[in-house]
Amino acid sequence: QVHLVESGGGLVQAGDSLRLSCAASGLTFGTYTMAFFRQAPGKERAFVCGISRTGTYTYYTDSVKGRFTMSRDNTKNTATLLMNSLKPEDTAVYLCAADRTFSSDTVRRSTTNYDYWGQGTQVTVSS
Repeated sequence: QVHLVESGGGLVQAGDSLRLSCAASGLTFGTYTMAFFRQAPGKERAFVCGISRTGTYTYYTDSVKGRFTMSRDNTKNTATLLMNSLKPEDTAVYLCAADRTFSSDTVRRSTTNYDYWGQGTQVTVSS
């Protein structure tokens, strides 16, 4: 059984940093593209960033470029999202997702491409 468990969310002030982690089990981690999505109240789930199977390629939505950095450790089955210079508009539930893509350098951005999801962790940024 596949489990993705996010951790590291919390309440911070604008300009602060947070590090989210996604711990995976029950899957061959290195064969999955990993991504973080976020969902704010009343809004659709949206792609934030993703990382290819080997970690060679990362993709970010425009609003977080230069502030967020995603990485992965295939020996520990974990993905990490470092979020700097947080803004109130970053407030959302952040969810980790895994995509069994057959391409080593592809990061897909649609929720429908992702096979497994975590429960999410709340990130709240106060102004």
